[in-house]
Amino acid sequence: MAVVVSNANAPAFEAKMTVYVFICVMIAAVGGLIFGYDIGISGGVSAMDDFLKEFFPAVWERKKHVHENNYCKYDNQFLQLFTSSLYLAALVASFVASATCSKLGRRPTMQFASIFFLIGVGLTAGAVNLVMLIIGRLFLGFGVGFGNQAVPLFLSEIAPAQLRGGLNIVFQLMVTIGILIANIVNYFTATVHPYGWRIALGGAGIPAVILLFGSLLIIETPTSLIERNKNEEGKEALRKIRGVDDINDEYESIVHACDIASQVKDPYRKLLKPASRPPFIIGMLLQLFQQFTGINAIMFYAPVLFQTVGFGSDAALLSAVMTGSINVLATFVGIYLVDRTGRRFLLLQSSVHMLICQLIIGIILAKDLGVTGTLGRPQALVVVIFVCVYVMGFAWSWGPLGWLIPSETFPLETRSAGFAVAVSCNMFFTFVIAQAFLSMLCGMRSGIFFFFSGWIIVMGLFAFFFIPETKGIAIDDMRESVWKPHWFWKRYMLPEDDHHDIEKRNT
Repeated sequence: MAVVVSNANAPAFEAKMTVYVFICVMIAAVGGLIFGYDIGISGGVSAMDDFLKEFFPAVWERKKHVHENNYCKYDNQFLQLFTSSLYLAALVASFVASATCSKLGRRPTMQFASIFFLIGVGLTAGAVNLVMLIIGRLFLGFGVGFGNQAVPLFLSEIAPAQLRGGLNIVFQLMVTIGILIANIVNYFTATVHPYGWRIALGGAGIPAVILLFGSLLIIETPTSLIERNKNEEGKEALRKIRGVDDINDEYESIVHACDIASQVKDPYRKLLKPASRPPFIIGMLLQLFQQFTGINAIMFYAPVLFQTVGFGSDAALLSAVMTGSINVLATFVGIYLVDRTGRRFLLLQSSVHMLICQLIIGIILAKDLGVTGTLGRPQALVVVIFVCVYVMGFAWSWGPLGWLIPSETFPLETRSAGFAVAVSCNMFFTFVIAQAFLSMLCGMRSGIFFFFSGWIIVMGLFAFFFIPETKGIAIDDMRESVWKPHWFWKRYMLPEDDHHDIEKRNT
């Protein structure tokens, strides 16, 4: 399939969607599969009695009580630390991964990620005490930090601009597939006593091995090669992934971007310059908004949530499998629509969509679920349905676009550093939600869904006023085609000398 990449301010870049690019995309996106598996597996394992007896006996004792508090039975800081420690480690690792991406390339960074994953899997699956378990989660976090830094950048840089949205969302697709696989594994291992949780945690080793050996088969991105002064290798790589002979215009465009980038000695300082503020601010806020939709609160603890509203242990895990399946299918919708309807339409549509779902779930729980007892079967079924509809809206919008937009909007000179900040922000806010959700559920009860509803209103308004459309625009042409014409962000696109004069006048 041939595409021509063009816009009003840039030359046309001819490219084909080659089989080799498809293979590279699928192998690299396995990093998303591991991330998704870790998201999905922790909630299911946290609900397994054998796991709780081994590491969190106080939670297990509380869970056995006949009149247990529906909202507080899993409220335990150490249990939450089991989940959230991964994201704290990923936050720190993302900055190291940024330097690795720039100095060594995207492919070696993915290889480091797979090694960290394998060490983490060994420690968590073989854990004999809580310290060993948490250390294993920290290593998994290092893997997530390295993988989530390298993979979206890799996908954005090898994809033709007209297909960049769909190919980048393959990362999020693999995240959703990882969550689904984890939910299925949780469902079957929950009845394997007493070591089902070890099988569940050890399963992450399979995609880690695939990523480790698969990364030996893929090519380094032309941008990364040229950035490291390997121009001839970069040109050959570009010709290979584009599938056409006439790649000179795109090659010169990348060389020009690399020349500009080479003049920036401190990319993090450059991020603080006025011209970097639009992608920097949007990149950070997208991570905040992505987590404060409440999605990871639901995906982490879907089995726990469904037990809270009255489903038995097995039925709760099965319900989580159902939401995971919908998550995967809806992500295909995002892949189809993102380069057709654009990014803004999906963000705005889903904000309304998710707001309605959160409000309905909150109202039902507030009205019908007390501190003890369960929901009636009809009400519990309605909650599950609206959780599924909510997951749908997230899966084709804020989920994938939270990774896509930051990976495509930073200029080359700050791309790795800017995306590292975005990844670290994502991990920080994921950590906050993972560490606080069960305590928030205990303290706020059904009010937690109204809390997330308020955030969805804020993010919808932000998307409407401040997020521009980036569909079909070459990755190195964002300044001219996106930021300069924007009603608000254009004020930051003055020449550097003008900014310097303004700053001097303001001091």
